[in-house]
Amino acid sequence: MASYVSIKKNTEFRRIYAKARSVADSNLVLYTLANNTDISRFGISISSKVGNAVVRNKIKRQIKEILRTNCNNILKGYDIIFIVRVKCKEAPFCAIKNSVVHLLKKAKLLGINS
Repeated sequence: MASYVSIKKNTEFRRIYAKARSVADSNLVLYTLANNTDISRFGISISSKVGNAVVRNKIKRQIKEILRTNCNNILKGYDIIFIVRVKCKEAPFCAIKNSVVHLLKKAKLLGINS
């Protein structure tokens, strides 16, 4: 199984925001940019407007778990950032999972096995 590689630096987030294309739904916004490597890197951005630290960390853990279970199906060579919207706070896990998968499909980042 492939590992989860994080995007952590603010400069990398800003570079991706400036050059990437985006797709969105009511829970999440997805930014994607080709990174010319053989791995995909992931970042999650979540504002304090979404909730306190407990709520934000729970949502981040849920998204990371969804990505971990689907990482073999996600195309390699992309920087992928998820921005969490306020509506995601009330969403159950299955709705967040559906949003992640839907946005990855919309961005044409899911392989044949999904």
